[in-house]
Amino acid sequence: MQKPGIPEGTRDFGPEQVRKRNYLFDTIRSVFVKFGFQPLETPAMENLSTLTGKYGDEGDKLLFKILNNGDFLKDADPAALQAADSSKLLPAISRRGLRYDLTVPFARFVVMNRHHLAFPFKRYQIQPVWRADRPQKGRYREFFQCDADVIGSESLQYEAELIQIYDEAFATLSVPVTIKINNRKVLYGIAEAAGIPNQFMDMTVAIDKLDKIGMDGVEKELQERGIDAAAIGTIQSILQTPDLASLRGAFSNSPTGLQGIEELEKVYQMLAETPLQNTLQFDITLARGLSYYTGCIIEVAAVGVKMGSIGGGGRYADLTGVFGVPGLSGVGVSFGADRIYDVMETLGVFPDTLDQTLKILFVSFDEAAHQYAFGWVSQLRKAGIAADLYPEPGKLKKQFDFAAKRNAQYVAIVGDEEMKSGKVKVKDQASGDQDFYTLAELTALLRFLICSEGCADRGTSRRFPEQKRNRFSNQRARRVGRAVGYNFG
Repeated sequence: MQKPGIPEGTRDFGPEQVRKRNYLFDTIRSVFVKFGFQPLETPAMENLSTLTGKYGDEGDKLLFKILNNGDFLKDADPAALQAADSSKLLPAISRRGLRYDLTVPFARFVVMNRHHLAFPFKRYQIQPVWRADRPQKGRYREFFQCDADVIGSESLQYEAELIQIYDEAFATLSVPVTIKINNRKVLYGIAEAAGIPNQFMDMTVAIDKLDKIGMDGVEKELQERGIDAAAIGTIQSILQTPDLASLRGAFSNSPTGLQGIEELEKVYQMLAETPLQNTLQFDITLARGLSYYTGCIIEVAAVGVKMGSIGGGGRYADLTGVFGVPGLSGVGVSFGADRIYDVMETLGVFPDTLDQTLKILFVSFDEAAHQYAFGWVSQLRKAGIAADLYPEPGKLKKQFDFAAKRNAQYVAIVGDEEMKSGKVKVKDQASGDQDFYTLAELTALLRFLICSEGCADRGTSRRFPEQKRNRFSNQRARRVGRAVGYNFG
């Protein structure tokens, strides 16, 4: 018998985890919407011609390729097959791949639909991506990204907005973070100051690994990439510059580097009037190796939890140019949802009420009571209340054990007495309080309690706070019921 399993670098998510992930996605989505972003979804797979060449050499190696349909070897080059030359074999056996990120598909979408869009176009996208990376803590082969991008404007307003989005979203999620910012023009200024502008990409790829391999490792990689000792010394010296003002002297012969400083200063000026809840930090070592970034770059790190970056992004001057429409500048950021989830689990900041989705469970003594309870459950569901019925009448202990495992907030008990009186006994699982209710009374009370926990139903949670403290008073439940529109006669 085959032992079941899932691919390395992927995960299952049970009900509890899905509720937490939905909370995470809903929180981020609400911030996106508040800032005027519109939703977008793109296919899980793209043409390889769309994906390759957009993420640098390192990124291209991490693309998941999809074999062609049917006999994928029928058009393969026999010589390449015999030589096991994957680079020559690939074009004949694979034309599609799983998306690596959401930004390149977004650029492809913009080009294909540019005549129907209003620019600047602000979109958000929450979907999974795939990378053939080595799985480890905080790094998965399948994971969700939550992206927000603006395309069609060079205004630095949007860099400032995206920083505000990071700040508000993580503050709402109770995750303290450091938001790091740099500019690719500043990095190009370092290359010019070191006399190696033609080796800019080699330099940034090495600097991007600084957190992983340290300065000694970066020096070694720069040497391996053919950068001479004098240039390496200049690079190391500039990387130790503490602030933007100190950089101006180093960039006296680099107009591009000076422009990068000015852009960063402008972003800081725009944010000065609205203080952030988290720390915004200039980090000259921040490189973000993706080759399409051309301006400000941003990265987010959790405070107090050892984890890689949990968000990042930046400005790209001409990403759509590779699809035949040059000149559309854009800027965007991404939330690493799976890493954020792990950070929130570590910090224990998910709300305790997320698993209380079942408001009430009905239990019954016999078949007649079970049938009676089914009618009540159906009516409560029509009223928008999450209600369920244990499928087998009989021993109450078994049914109450199930209610505890489902974390039901209330249990309604139905037997002969309840059917005769037209009322059911309802137990508050947290306090142990019990009382009898008609269907109208129970519906009104549960509707009120739902409102108290977060809905905006005519302000009842503000008008009747005392009901939260005394949930099982028929007289008060009736008053609440009338307030939300129920008539008891």
